[in-house]
Amino acid sequence: MTHYTPPLRDMHFVLHELLKVTDTLKTLPPHAEVDVETLNAVLEEGGKFASEVIAPLNQSGDAEGCTLNRDTHEVTAPSGFKAAYAKYVEGGWPSLGCDAAYGGQGLPVTLNQCLYEMLNSANQAWTMYPGLTRGAYECLHAHGTPEQRQTYLPKLTSGEWTGTMCLTEAHCGTDLGLLRTKAEPSVGPSADGSYLIIGNKIFISAGEHDLAANIVHLVLARLPDAPAGSKGISLFVVPKFLVNADGSLGARNAITCGALEHKMGIHGNATCQMNLDGARGWLVGEPHKGLNAMFVMMNAARLGVGMQSLGLTEVAYQNAVAYAKDRLQSRALSGAKAPDKPADPIIVHPDVRRMLLTARAYAEGGRALAVFTALLIDQELSSTDAVVKEDAADLVALLTPIVKAFLTDNAWIATSHCMQVFGGHGYVREWGMEQFVRDARINMIYEGTNTIQSLDLLGRKVLLDKGKKLKKLVLLVQQLIEAEGGDGAMLEFINPLADLGEKVTKLSTELGLKAFTNPDEVGAAAVDYLRVVGHLVFAYFWTRMARVALDHQASDDPFYKAKLATARFYFAYLLPETAALIRSARAGVKPLMAMDESLF
Repeated sequence: MTHYTPPLRDMHFVLHELLKVTDTLKTLPPHAEVDVETLNAVLEEGGKFASEVIAPLNQSGDAEGCTLNRDTHEVTAPSGFKAAYAKYVEGGWPSLGCDAAYGGQGLPVTLNQCLYEMLNSANQAWTMYPGLTRGAYECLHAHGTPEQRQTYLPKLTSGEWTGTMCLTEAHCGTDLGLLRTKAEPSVGPSADGSYLIIGNKIFISAGEHDLAANIVHLVLARLPDAPAGSKGISLFVVPKFLVNADGSLGARNAITCGALEHKMGIHGNATCQMNLDGARGWLVGEPHKGLNAMFVMMNAARLGVGMQSLGLTEVAYQNAVAYAKDRLQSRALSGAKAPDKPADPIIVHPDVRRMLLTARAYAEGGRALAVFTALLIDQELSSTDAVVKEDAADLVALLTPIVKAFLTDNAWIATSHCMQVFGGHGYVREWGMEQFVRDARINMIYEGTNTIQSLDLLGRKVLLDKGKKLKKLVLLVQQLIEAEGGDGAMLEFINPLADLGEKVTKLSTELGLKAFTNPDEVGAAAVDYLRVVGHLVFAYFWTRMARVALDHQASDDPFYKAKLATARFYFAYLLPETAALIRSARAGVKPLMAMDESLF
């Protein structure tokens, strides 16, 4: 049985010591009154819900899975999930960061992000039900008509209804321009501006379940006059139950679950094949502009997936540390460390330390990046300063694929390491470690594979705007180097950060020139490039965290000692990966494409 303790001390460190978020929030009118005490109180209660209510359901939910009644097309979530969701709604958690105009609490995205880290550590499969709802809320809030907002947002805000996004079809995943689902205008006496949606969707997370009274599906489909490709896609809101004029639920809509996917992980979440047999839907946004509207939800989902992996990295680390301190096996090579026991605890062995510190460094670095990105979103949404809004928006655009891909790649590494710490016990179900590995693997695939994120970063976010967004990140790095470069105690962090910053700038220019003559060079280098830039971001935050830890050395607080030790490990053991990545990114497309495909 796994355990989970909310990492409140480190969250407080990131929020209040590293980023000083309340100083920024004071400049944002909607959040000017949010103080340290409020943030801490909410996180403490959220941590209790995560650890006491949904964490105990993680392994049982994985073992039980979801059940489809093929006669009624209804799906039952694992035992305890529905009751836990009722407590979630009762506690007001769905409304935390939602607009007060629709019944929300109007608290910062930054706080909501921290809550979701804890929920994902406790139970990723359960958290996907409210997590997808948040994305549907964001999409309708940005692009829904006034009537659609009034119909759906209060219920999504309260959690009475949940939401999904229905994009993928069997023949098209990333390439949504190939989708075939049709939307025909309704005609006859019942014509009310709705459309009849006909088609099939697959891989729809939380597409059908018994947690909430209604499910609000956002569906991509083609109008009869739609041009081919991605420029002919429209977005529709398609509720599971139609909504009457007074807000009550009406007839069952013709969107049903035909089958559940049999998956490697996240068994507690219903991943559905959805059939739309003339389901009634209403256009969201402009005709043929559906991708523009859906990207609001997709970007929110990409950040959410990063939080899923951050949560798994943290909980896997916690369990591996506890096991490593307790498990006796062999003696330390330098001599017995526990001579009163038949063997030493395995935490004395250097390679066990390497695996544990890798997970710890990726968890704490990922937390700093995630909170920083959320704070940028708060600035983008609420700042009254046009320059601040623009800079925040550019950095969010640049960092989103990094949050999604770098954090999920790191979680795959970290959860695998933590399972390895358990040895053979990690490979059997009763300890719960293999579930973390299985659950982590999907995060590298859905909401745009990590290769797609890498292409987005290099091709669109860096090269397409001639490095405008990247320069804003590099400027932050340069400002830190200038501020701390004169302190000898900081040189062990500043020097490698400065070196990598220069290499990223040089590599970006080089790849841009190569891509000018052959666009396939972007595809060849993108995955390595994202990982290099991800390390630049982590090195930036680990340098800042080391600064704070050094400032508190005199306090003799073990928290800061551990933070400094982890920073030194990151720079010594993890950052050097960038040397090999830069070399392979420069290798170019020729070694990949030289062999004729018939020889594969």
